[in-house]
Amino acid sequence: MSRAVPREINWRIAALWLALAATCSAGWLFKGHCVPGGWTNLEQYTTGCYNDVMPFWHGRQVAEGKVPYFETRMEYPVLTGAQIWAEGSAARLLFGPRARDFHFLGLVVLVNALLAALVLKLFLHAGMERKRLWAWVLAPPLLLYLGHNWDMGAVALAVAAMVLAREGRLVPAAAAAGLGAAAKLFPVLALPLIGLSALSDDARPWRERLMRATALSAAAIGAWALVNAPVALFAFDNWSEFYRFSQERAGTVAASWDVLANQGWWFTSVDDRNRYAALAFLLGFALIVALGWRRHRSHLWVLFTPVLAWFMLTNKVYSPQFDLWLYPLLLLTAPRLWPVALFVLGGVAAFFAEFWWFAGLEGAWLATTHGHIAIAAGVRGAAMLWIIGDCVLRPPPAWLVRAKSA
Repeated sequence: MSRAVPREINWRIAALWLALAATCSAGWLFKGHCVPGGWTNLEQYTTGCYNDVMPFWHGRQVAEGKVPYFETRMEYPVLTGAQIWAEGSAARLLFGPRARDFHFLGLVVLVNALLAALVLKLFLHAGMERKRLWAWVLAPPLLLYLGHNWDMGAVALAVAAMVLAREGRLVPAAAAAGLGAAAKLFPVLALPLIGLSALSDDARPWRERLMRATALSAAAIGAWALVNAPVALFAFDNWSEFYRFSQERAGTVAASWDVLANQGWWFTSVDDRNRYAALAFLLGFALIVALGWRRHRSHLWVLFTPVLAWFMLTNKVYSPQFDLWLYPLLLLTAPRLWPVALFVLGGVAAFFAEFWWFAGLEGAWLATTHGHIAIAAGVRGAAMLWIIGDCVLRPPPAWLVRAKSA
């Protein structure tokens, strides 16, 4: 009997890895099925196989080996730009003169699959319950977005920050979040909560709390600056394009502001959206922390999930793959999974509603309207508000906040 238990546990873990491999393979097929012959008859929209990767092959001179920021423009943060360059270099190294955009896509999918595996490893390390592990390895957002963009790097670093915070290792957690912010901006939202967690630790005297908060601030800034400073110093204009682009773009069709405007409820300029979005987020952030302080004071870092959800709802941009930012954090921290399932359902509906709307703009028969997008985004938004309330007012999963280290 004593020998059978380890074999059973190992088999269960092996089943998770096999399921993740199957999901990642399906993600490749979902994006790669329309690669042969290029995108024709608007199939990139009607079948959902559109991705940001293939246009970058020539559009950002990945095919020529141009170094992002120094030799070609790049509208992503530096760590993501470095990932794009490395994957493009690998494609040219492996396939030589025959290297094409679909080889580049394949390598992007492979790296993202490895990052998804890293997230599973972190979940296993954290002792996540089995149904949530299965919810990750069979995740619809993984299937939809594994080959869509380069978000998985920041996602993995955000999850790492949360797992480190769970273990009481707040300084490494802050460093992971700072490094994540060098890939995509959203992990920076975890930093104030990690800092507050250090300051609210009643087990330590105030002097130690302040020193710890100072140390984690230095770790976060140092991790971010280590990646960004050389590029900002020698290629400032291209380095800053991401931040200028974020300010100047009007928004996306499934974001809250566009949904309101397209339904005729509230029209706003870009400057107004920037202003109102920032104000709404800051007010919501303060409310989330104030309402969650009593219940979550010993683990304030778990409020990163509702803060991120609120940021996504109030931001003027909600690209479809943003669902992948939130989903693993929901599995990690959400008290209940029913609202998470509703979020996934709304997210999948919003994905197809948005891309079929693009198809309709080009005259394809499979078309949706702003009304369809509003319904799908409304379902997803309602689920996110439910999740925010749950995460603030209910205790997190017991295994998540069980102390593992001092």
